[in-house]
Amino acid sequence: MTVNAITLDNFRSYAHGEAAFHPGMNIIVGENAQGKTNLLEAVAYLSSASSHRARYDRELIRRGEERAALRAKITSRGRELTLEAELRQRTRRQLCSNGVKLRTAGELSGLLNTVLFCPEDLYLIREGAEARRRFLDRCICQLRPRYAQALTEYKRLYQHKTRILRDSGEHPGLLDALDDFSLRMAQCGAVIVHYRAHFIRRLGETAPSIHGDCSGGREKLALRYETVSTVTEPEGGVKAILPQLLAHQEAHREAEIAARACLSGPHKDDLAVDIDDSPAKSYASQGQTRTAVLALKLAAREIFYHDCGEWPVLLLDDVLSELDARRQEFVLNRITSGQVFITCCEEEKLARLREGKAFHVKHGRLEG
Repeated sequence: MTVNAITLDNFRSYAHGEAAFHPGMNIIVGENAQGKTNLLEAVAYLSSASSHRARYDRELIRRGEERAALRAKITSRGRELTLEAELRQRTRRQLCSNGVKLRTAGELSGLLNTVLFCPEDLYLIREGAEARRRFLDRCICQLRPRYAQALTEYKRLYQHKTRILRDSGEHPGLLDALDDFSLRMAQCGAVIVHYRAHFIRRLGETAPSIHGDCSGGREKLALRYETVSTVTEPEGGVKAILPQLLAHQEAHREAEIAARACLSGPHKDDLAVDIDDSPAKSYASQGQTRTAVLALKLAAREIFYHDCGEWPVLLLDDVLSELDARRQEFVLNRITSGQVFITCCEEEKLARLREGKAFHVKHGRLEG
């Protein structure tokens, strides 16, 4: 998959911008707050109809404007496609593929897959389990529609069950519906645990070697899946996982009622990351943390390639900061497959680029 060209109108800092990209490496150079990240955000938006930096589409529209438009010409699965998104302040957005309106964001699935690294992803290691669950969910949803459906339903049920538990003190009759919601959550949860376990196993088979290459073999990365304690074989079938989740729910039923909160289920899962047998969250340096996140992203990218037959577009925002020379060399010249976008502030990084294309961004204007 490649993004051949893009046009932006009133998107973030861009009044108007357009560019044609290299099918391999593309480096976006500019000082801070000039629009480098906005460009990567636009590409990522066209793959998922969501932004990693904005909760609402209206936040993506240039200040003082009513609408923004994004248009990209891409090559995907041997086809030439034009993806478009029109964002509006007061009405719903409109997504199109080759001029055909899309009813939902889900119809973008598989047209343009992207893997994004951004500075906020350091939270993947540093912060709590929620950040790591979001990473897993974003990856698996692009690959497995059944997972996406189960996750959406699980979140809906979780909200309902939370309201039941929260309000049960004043309205005890609400607890009559508790077991039904718990059963349905366990059914969806079994699907979630099954797919997460398989994806984390594949990450664990791929990420350590990437991490070793990037660190020059000086560090060892290890991953493990932490889920509900009663689930003995998370890679087992959904039918085997379901009664184990139900057993855990039953054991925590009275505690949930007392706490008025959902205490049991895959919404508490975690992806544990160790470097040299120590928890990365507690002991990794800034450079080690960045390297570990990069290894996870590149491993996900390889899994995408294995499953889809094409490399997803790799978006690396400010990935070179706080990496030593060896790790920067790995990023700039050893990621040789597929299309890559890298943002950076330093002009001297361009001299180390062996192949590709460079762009300069200044005050929301793109030149290259």
